[in-house]
Amino acid sequence: MILESILVVTFALILDLIVGDPQNKFHPTSWIGTLIAKIVPIIKNTSPSIEKIGGIILVVSVTAFVAIILVFLNIEINNIPIEFVASVLSVGVGVILLKTTIAIRGMEKHAMAVMLSIEKNDLQAARTNLSMIVKRNTKDLDKNHLLSGTLESISENTVDGVTGPLFYFTFFGIPGAFIYRIVNTIDSMIGYNTSLFRNIGWFGANCDNVLNYIPARITSFVMVIAAMILGNDWKKSYQIMKRDGNNTKSPNAGYPMAALAGALGARFEKIDHYCIGEGNQDLTKSHLCSAIALMKVTSILFCAIFTIPIMIILSYLGWWIHA
Repeated sequence: MILESILVVTFALILDLIVGDPQNKFHPTSWIGTLIAKIVPIIKNTSPSIEKIGGIILVVSVTAFVAIILVFLNIEINNIPIEFVASVLSVGVGVILLKTTIAIRGMEKHAMAVMLSIEKNDLQAARTNLSMIVKRNTKDLDKNHLLSGTLESISENTVDGVTGPLFYFTFFGIPGAFIYRIVNTIDSMIGYNTSLFRNIGWFGANCDNVLNYIPARITSFVMVIAAMILGNDWKKSYQIMKRDGNNTKSPNAGYPMAALAGALGARFEKIDHYCIGEGNQDLTKSHLCSAIALMKVTSILFCAIFTIPIMIILSYLGWWIHA
């Protein structure tokens, strides 16, 4: 059983690195997002307390619904009488499902779209492309702040779109990875401190903070190792991570941002919010390509030095939830 799970995580990562993630209405993230969008208007209320309760119900109900489906699917596959067929189907379905929680190539595609627009001197298109991957207002950003936002998003996505799902897959299999991604999706959709979402998104945003606390910090250390392998400034990466990891309002986002900024010898800035790193802020395509390479190597290293070893240890101890 542990071999099946190792195959699932390995091939899911390889599949995403090779073919990426085609976006369509049948993608789990898409229909989960649609479901969330349909529920939110129902729980809107003039009472902040009722909205907060509604936000709790939203998170619990959607995650429970998806988890039950996945557990039931796993039970049905395991009940197939022919063991070889059950194993092959388990791995195949597991690879496809886990792959949908990972977004390495997807992030690369979005980041390069911003860079291509900048190279064409079309800052308006770059702002539009960046707005698809960040929460901040992009309408007045200049070239450097557009690239800074893109690099920051790459560092955050390394956790949200790769190591976070892998972390929870390590301990709880496919349901764990999906629950993490659902909470992450809820946070990205309604986790805003605005009059519209402040109360409804409060629980989802705090759940996301809790779930990301450990993965963000482990990922940052792994990114330092990736910087060493790729010939980036790993010492500065570690130094800036320790110094600037707490500079963001988010309790987690600053750590991978700081590790990346240090590795690139760059400075990231969100106007009126934070500065991370040091050095010349004149960011270029070279910084972007290096950041993408760091994201990919960090993802592979996380799988190799954390996910698979921990799964093997848990299996040896007799505590492993089949993927």
